[in-house]
Amino acid sequence: MSYIFGVDVGGTTVKLGLFNEQGDVLEKWEVVSKRETTKEVTEHQLLKDVAASVVAKCEERAIPSEEIIGLGIGIPGAVRDDGTVVDAVNLGWGIFNVKHELASYLPFENIVVSNDANIAALGEQWKGSGADYNTIVMVTLGTGIGGGIVLNGKIWNGTSGAGGEIGHTKVPGDRLCNCGCRGCLERYTAAAGIVQNASELLMQSEEESVLRSAPELNPKVIFDAAKEGDPIAKGAIEIFGDKMAFACANISNILNPEAIIIGGGISRAGQIILDTVEKYYRPRLMTALSGTVLKLAVLGNDAGIYGAARMVMGK
Repeated sequence: MSYIFGVDVGGTTVKLGLFNEQGDVLEKWEVVSKRETTKEVTEHQLLKDVAASVVAKCEERAIPSEEIIGLGIGIPGAVRDDGTVVDAVNLGWGIFNVKHELASYLPFENIVVSNDANIAALGEQWKGSGADYNTIVMVTLGTGIGGGIVLNGKIWNGTSGAGGEIGHTKVPGDRLCNCGCRGCLERYTAAAGIVQNASELLMQSEEESVLRSAPELNPKVIFDAAKEGDPIAKGAIEIFGDKMAFACANISNILNPEAIIIGGGISRAGQIILDTVEKYYRPRLMTALSGTVLKLAVLGNDAGIYGAARMVMGK
């Protein structure tokens, strides 16, 4: 039997999966992401921990190195084709070659590196809600807005490794983004953006709303209130849906994908997301693009390890 490791690096934990050559996941586990005081220690220590965990799993299962096809890994930052991370701000990394570093710790050399949102998109296209399509775009909704593009079954990284940065697509509005620009999609549709939508509406209106007495405003509270018909919450989600639809229509106009998959933690709100985005999305499409479908992701936090494994199989 041959084996593949899929790794998804996050700011808090690293998710790992062991797959067989048919793409079946045999085991899943996690490693804590260590944040040290210097960049050098952070980079080297985290990758050493990942490698040590992989080696330990091989020893535990008595897997010889010659039966390992390779390892795929997703990093939260722009990644060049040679495995160099250009910037991973959430990990405190700068320019750094992950492929070369990991290869120095592991008993095999086939290592493939990409952006974490890109591998999540590939995972959904392979084993998730995009499995019926060859070309998809995935948008992940969370603290920020991530994105991944899969063209004919292959990740599109872009020329500098920053392909798929959908969160910084420009939409109508002038809210200042952390990137330094104004009008970025994530300022209206990420967690803080949804809360700001609701907060501004609460300030502008005296209409009754359960949000006024909520102990904390967060996307779940706002989406739950919208489902119950709360007018302010519904207004906040309408803003969310309009901005998402604006970006998705532009994506469709440029790439003409078969499907746009919406994932990330906020997507757990469910059908209300599709219903609201669809309402504003369809009128913005020309007839030739009407076949593009919007779907919710289904793999959840496992999308990354599936996509990482698929990268190796695609080599």
